[in-house]
Amino acid sequence: MALIFVVEDDTNIAEIESFALQNVGYDVECFGCARDFYERLKEKVPDLFLLDIMLPDEDGLQIIKKLKGIKQCVTVPILLVTAKTTEIDKVKGLDIGADDYMTKPFGVMELISRVKALLRRSNLGKGNDTALVLTYESIRMEDEKHAVFVSGKQVELTFKEYGLLKLLLVNAGIVTSRDTILEKVWGTDFEGESRTLDMHIKTLRKKLGEAGSYIKTVRNVGYTLIREE
Repeated sequence: MALIFVVEDDTNIAEIESFALQNVGYDVECFGCARDFYERLKEKVPDLFLLDIMLPDEDGLQIIKKLKGIKQCVTVPILLVTAKTTEIDKVKGLDIGADDYMTKPFGVMELISRVKALLRRSNLGKGNDTALVLTYESIRMEDEKHAVFVSGKQVELTFKEYGLLKLLLVNAGIVTSRDTILEKVWGTDFEGESRTLDMHIKTLRKKLGEAGSYIKTVRNVGYTLIREE
C-alpha cells in the first residue's frame, strides 16, 4: 500500500489526517517540522507528500522547491494544505510544484478522495502506452520517461499539469470539455475542482512559455490545443 508523509505541526490535524488515511489502508508517517521530515527522507521516499504551508522551522512552499530539486522526489505528487484562501496563494503553490491543494478546514472524505486521485494520476505513463510519444508543434511528450520538452528544452510539470497536457495532446484540435478534463485528470466530482482546473491551465501555459499560447479557452465549454495562424 502507498506510503504517505504528512508534514503538519498541528497535532490534532495531523492525527485526523493520519487516522483517515490509515483507515482506508495507507501507510502514514507524520512529521511536526521540516527538520525531522528531511532526516527521514534520507532513508525513505514516499508515494505522496501531504504538506502544510505554515510550519515552525520552514515554509511549506520552500519545502516544495527543495523536493523538486531531489531526483528521487521529482515525480512524487504533492498535496498542499493551507489556511490561506486567496487565489494568489493557491496559484503560487501550484506554480512551484504542488499537484493539488486543500484549504483548512477540510472534510475527511475530501482528503481521502484527493489523495486517491493523486495516487491514480501518479501511475500515468506506467500502463500499456508507456512508449507513447506525443507531439504538437514545438511540444514533445515522451510518456515512457514522463518527460515534456518545448523546442528541445525539458519542462518540469506536476502530475496534474502532465495529465492535463497529455489529454490536450491526445485530443489536439478537438475541444475537450471541462467535465471530461475533470473526470480524466482529477478523477473526482468536487465542484471546487472547476476553479482548480483554471489555475492549472494558467500555470501550465506559463511553464510552456510561447507554446502555452496553443492552449485555447473555449468559453463555457472547455479547452483545446491548437495553433492559430
